[in-house]
Amino acid sequence: MAACAGILNRWIDATPWMPRVHDHDDVERYYTETVFAERTVLLAEEDGDIAGFLSLSNDNYVTALYIDERHRGAGIGARLIDIAKTISPDELSLWTFEHNRDARRFYEHQGFEAVRRTDGDNEEQLPDILYRWQAREMRA
Repeated sequence: MAACAGILNRWIDATPWMPRVHDHDDVERYYTETVFAERTVLLAEEDGDIAGFLSLSNDNYVTALYIDERHRGAGIGARLIDIAKTISPDELSLWTFEHNRDARRFYEHQGFEAVRRTDGDNEEQLPDILYRWQAREMRA
């Protein structure tokens, strides 16, 4: 739990456009009490370290996908998304911030399509995009 919260905290700290809404301890507490308690969490390990993680809610939303900076670009995110697609083989949804161009490209490359946008209807008050992936059979 602490390793996953640490990955997210480091990402927030390193991302200039991302406001810090919760302090580091609050993020860790949220992961302990909510994410790990209520969601399916997939962990990626490299050389004994947690390299990244994905959390998936019961309603097929990817609520978090973060890869530690030193492990980015190695295909870990794609592997985690592929596993999430096997858990939820018909459909996955997720929100990402409009400013997060790398994430948007990644999700689009994984077959997700933008289906809705907001002007900042979230606690960060940043514009965001709802993405959805559907199995090919469901699209026809």
